[in-house]
Amino acid sequence: MKPWFRHWPPLLTKTLDYPRVPLFEFVETSARRFGDKAAIIYYGREITYNELLDAVERFATFLSNAGVEKGDRVAIYAQNSPQFVIAFFGIMRANAAVVPVNPMLVERELEYVLSDSGSKLVVATSELAGRVLPVAKKLGIQVVCGNLSDFIPEQPTLPVPDFAKLKIDVEGTTSWSEAMKERNPPEVMVGSDDLALIPYTAGTTGLPKGCMHTHFTAIANVLSSVHWFNLTPSAISLATLPFFHVTGMVHSMLAPVYIGATMVLLTRWDRETALQAIERYRCTHWVNITTMVIDLLSDPKIAERDLSSLLVVGGGGAPMPKAVAEKLYQLTGIRYMEGYGLTETISQTHMNPPQNPKLQCLGIPDFGVDALVIDIETGKPLPPNEEGEIVVSGPEIFKGYWNKPEETEKAFIEIDGKRYFRTGDLGYMDEDGYFFIVDRIKRMINRSGFKVWPAEVEAVLYKHPAVKEVCVIGVPDERVVEEVKAFIVVNPEYRGKITEEEIIQWAKQQMAAYKYPRIVEFDDELPKSGAGKILWRLLQEREKEKLEKGGG
Repeated sequence: MKPWFRHWPPLLTKTLDYPRVPLFEFVETSARRFGDKAAIIYYGREITYNELLDAVERFATFLSNAGVEKGDRVAIYAQNSPQFVIAFFGIMRANAAVVPVNPMLVERELEYVLSDSGSKLVVATSELAGRVLPVAKKLGIQVVCGNLSDFIPEQPTLPVPDFAKLKIDVEGTTSWSEAMKERNPPEVMVGSDDLALIPYTAGTTGLPKGCMHTHFTAIANVLSSVHWFNLTPSAISLATLPFFHVTGMVHSMLAPVYIGATMVLLTRWDRETALQAIERYRCTHWVNITTMVIDLLSDPKIAERDLSSLLVVGGGGAPMPKAVAEKLYQLTGIRYMEGYGLTETISQTHMNPPQNPKLQCLGIPDFGVDALVIDIETGKPLPPNEEGEIVVSGPEIFKGYWNKPEETEKAFIEIDGKRYFRTGDLGYMDEDGYFFIVDRIKRMINRSGFKVWPAEVEAVLYKHPAVKEVCVIGVPDERVVEEVKAFIVVNPEYRGKITEEEIIQWAKQQMAAYKYPRIVEFDDELPKSGAGKILWRLLQEREKEKLEKGGG
């Protein structure tokens, strides 16, 4: 017996059976069961399951009329909104696959994802139109564009962000209202093993990679979420994580729709709005990144707020500090449940058991998942408490990287006849079957739960004429876990003529907000190996030592 089964949540079976249906069937089933119930509450606007199904089928009709066919890819470049939910299920109902795109990506990054995925059409909201339109025109892609304000009521019940109040008719696009005119959806031609999703994960070499997920791989984790978090049709889920990201997509959107629960949807994180949402709508479930919990609990009057409706608070993205977890417990009686997963696994492979969670721990493998720690060199499984690479096998593992067969081959290893995905994370398993991360084999920075690959940032910085050499590392930061720092050797002709701040401001325009370096340091030279390779680990160790001595 696997050691983690000794700590399995009571009253839960150790395996699950999964429905062999497409993902959009969730909306159809919940509409049949709970038609007049709110599926979404958006700043006070309630959208019932019947209304959601109607909108999904109308959008599928539009896509079909626009020439979208089985296997085509359609991108969503939008923040959390009813349009995102409708487009997500509508694309799949039109027999196509969703390409969820990070709305923070700038034009250069967006162009790569749309081009690489071969997206036939892109769905956007008007506050992002300035970025997506030039790219779509260049690639010859049709754009459907709606306003967030289309779904915001005249009398909102929660504070609405200013940008969400805008009403803009974006020229050169198909308006949302135009796309929703007709309801005659095409014949269903997809099954559970067909391609459903291509979320992109940043690549170690600087180029993002699309992860191919079927309806089945996604459904596996949706059911896992529902049962592990004890989600019922009466649950009220606070949706603050972005839906383009697999954690928000699975736990805050797909799981509530599957079970027929209600999601209270926020377009952007705001502490006061989240607190008001919990109090007004009696939210029961909140899956998040730890930085959101830290922010929420730092409210000076948090002890006076009514958090009594919360039953489950969990998530991941970064380790939960012990003091914050203790404060959450004192206020609510809830133990924070950390989890672990990747884009390649469509969110969680590990979750802490609710009856016995451990802090700063990945948790135990969940339904149907087998996990090992292997020797990095030999690939042989290691005993408890020995450090190696964490590898996972399970129903939620992706089918491979889009158009990258060689990368796919490298990502897997066969052990005793079973195929495991190599996570690239260095960790260990304790005697109880709980897994822990100690470092990364891959050179990656974790900024507020977002992956930042130094090679990608360096590739952009090298485009600046002042940059002769550059090395990007992550430095510890209390607020965002790790901050992006760039060490730069300036070309001789620019010395004394350009500042670190000018480089930062230039970089800010070239890449997504979470990627660009907030710290730049000019140096005369960078440490190198005998072979001439820049020693990034040495720079990282120096920074950590500096911080420990209080000199950061």
